[in-house]
Amino acid sequence: MSKNSEPQSPKGALAASDTDDLPEQLRIRRAKRASIIERGLEPYPVSVPRTKTLKELRDAHKDLAIDVTTGITESVTGRIIFKRDTGKLCFATLREGDGTELQAMFSLDKVGAEVLDLWKSDVDLGDLVSVTGEVITSKRGELSVLASSWKMAAKSLRPLPVEHKPLSEETRVRMRYVDLIVRPEARDNARLRPNVMRSLRETFYNRGFVEVETPMLQVMHGGAAARPFKTVSNAYDMELFLRIAPELFLKRCVIGGIEKVYEINRNFRNEGADSSHSPEFAMIESYEAYGDWNSIADLTQQLIQGAALATSGSHLITHHDGREVDLGGKWAEASLFDLISDGVGREVTAQTLRPELVKIAEKLGMKVDPKWITGKLAEEIFEHVCADKLIGPIFVKGYPIDTSPLVRAHRQTPGIAEKWDLYIDGFELATGYSELIDPVIQRERLMEQAALGSEGDLEAMQIDEDFLRAMEYAMPPMGGMGMGVDRLLMALTGLGIRETILFPLVKPEE
Repeated sequence: MSKNSEPQSPKGALAASDTDDLPEQLRIRRAKRASIIERGLEPYPVSVPRTKTLKELRDAHKDLAIDVTTGITESVTGRIIFKRDTGKLCFATLREGDGTELQAMFSLDKVGAEVLDLWKSDVDLGDLVSVTGEVITSKRGELSVLASSWKMAAKSLRPLPVEHKPLSEETRVRMRYVDLIVRPEARDNARLRPNVMRSLRETFYNRGFVEVETPMLQVMHGGAAARPFKTVSNAYDMELFLRIAPELFLKRCVIGGIEKVYEINRNFRNEGADSSHSPEFAMIESYEAYGDWNSIADLTQQLIQGAALATSGSHLITHHDGREVDLGGKWAEASLFDLISDGVGREVTAQTLRPELVKIAEKLGMKVDPKWITGKLAEEIFEHVCADKLIGPIFVKGYPIDTSPLVRAHRQTPGIAEKWDLYIDGFELATGYSELIDPVIQRERLMEQAALGSEGDLEAMQIDEDFLRAMEYAMPPMGGMGMGVDRLLMALTGLGIRETILFPLVKPEE
């Protein structure tokens, strides 16, 4: 300690001045912590007795009759979510992280006055405790531990939210740790994701795909039309980008002979945030040599239906609000330009000129960005009149070629690319392609993108010379697909994206 340092209170005790400005409940809990320390005990011990989890104990004694004793002593742990202190007999409900609950009982003749009084005075709702005692069932048939001793595992210095007053969405997102404590749905959602990920990987494995990892820090951004986050490497003294997509590296893998490849990854796009968009999000991308947009659509359907089976046991899933959604059967298909035509009440094709599209957009009350190229304007009109009405699942096929610089031109219809977007519940869940494999045409497309970038298009791609060089070693025909994992969870639960991401980006509290 330097000679100018303030002396520390023993065992981290708080000075009165540190607590004077706290709300009363927080002051009381800190006082209890200090009292535990003063008695030579630990409010935060390195370990506590634990012989079984609550689930293991319930599974082991699920058939016990009413009002019986087992003679078996166990030590269990959990968070106090209910506590009733009534004279000579006290009750508490313990809950572990998986949501399993168990009753603990404290009887004066079993633990003695001193232990019972400390339980009453020291323990609050939210505390983590260890209880040791005999496994019994109560007179009401409730499986319980009749305590012979207890120990504080961690003292909670903040009270839990009131049970009958639900947390606001903002609080749930900002304080997810509290949300997980008090709300079963939050815990279920957190456990849904690993089940989905396991199912996705099993489907890929069964179809012979290889999982790889590609760089998140890239010297140039590419693989999607999106605005990137920028950073700087001090070691290399150069500007870098957080990846917006892994596409160009995964295609390098296919060129190198990993003919079926996928990655489940984090992507970052420096764009808006709303109910279906997050600046940081999880994504699957996969590429299959000698496939096309049709074969990759079949793969995508199999991935999603497999995830539905893994989480719901059926292709008929139930959303959080009780609404049922059928993901079974063969999914519908529709042409993008047919949907636009139906939505605006007149024929629109890939050959419709930009001035005509501007008139249509203005008639719809849309604000047209002068930087939008023809295909972008057509897509914006589609979003305006059609997208949120597509409950699906439905593959919307045939996107403008000028907005699809990495995609093969349609083999019959001029002006469109072999690209589809999958819509479920009014939002885009996945997108798939017949990939462009001609390096000469690819260079021309990227040069067009670079020109758009020089004119101020912040989402335009750059010319990646190493990727073009890789293509010149011959890239096989292939189908490619990208799907948002967070959006897949939205489709399976009916929740917004901030509920399917465990810790979404939020602005700091003021």
